[in-house]
Amino acid sequence: MKEGGLDFELDVLQGQKTGWFYDQHDNRDRLQPWVKGARVLDLFSYVGAWGIRAAGFGAEDVTCVDASSSAVAQIEANARLNGFAGRVHAVRADAFEFLRDARAEKRHWDVVVLDPPAFIKRRKDFKEGALAYRRINEMAMQVLARDGILVSASCSHHMGRPALLEAIQTGARHLDRQVQVLCQLQQSADHPVHAAIPETDYLKGYIGRVLPA
Repeated sequence: MKEGGLDFELDVLQGQKTGWFYDQHDNRDRLQPWVKGARVLDLFSYVGAWGIRAAGFGAEDVTCVDASSSAVAQIEANARLNGFAGRVHAVRADAFEFLRDARAEKRHWDVVVLDPPAFIKRRKDFKEGALAYRRINEMAMQVLARDGILVSASCSHHMGRPALLEAIQTGARHLDRQVQVLCQLQQSADHPVHAAIPETDYLKGYIGRVLPA
C-alpha cells in the first residue's frame, strides 16, 4: 500500500486489525512541520507508520520501538523499501521499559510519538488506564530535548479528549514543564463520527510543544 508517497508492506491476515491503522492517516500527515532534521522516537510503532512517515518528511534519525518481533521485522523491511535503512532503526522492547532505560542513559529526541493500544477497554478500567496514559506521557517528556514536540494519541473511547489532555498536563506538572497545544488530532475522514453514536468518536490526540515551566 501507499501513504504519503511511501510504500508499505502489510500482513493483512496475521497483522493487527486490517494490518494498518488507516484512522491515523490524516494525523500522520500533520507531522510534516515538526520533523525535518529532527531525531524522532516512535513508540508502540507497530509496522513503523509514524516513524517512516517522519523519515519521509526529512527526519534525520528515527527510532521505532515495538514489543512484537514480527512488527520490528516489518519496520525494518518497510524502512528498506523506502531507502531509509540508514535513518530508521527498529528496537524490540516494551515502551515503558525503553523509556526508563533511555532516561537513565540520558538519551533525548526532538519529537516523541505515542500511539499506544487502548489502555482503557471498559469503563471500570478508567482509573488504572488513565494512570497508564499519564505515566507514558510523563516518561516521554523526560526524554524530550528542550522545546521538544510530543505527539500523543489515545484510541480508548472511555478516555475522552479532556481526560487525555489532563493526563498530559498532570505529567508535565510533575516534571515542572508546561505544554503548548499546537494541534488537536482526530480520526481520519474515512472513519467519520456518527452524531447519534458517541462510540464512533474514539480517536483523539494532541501535538504539543513541551517547555520548561
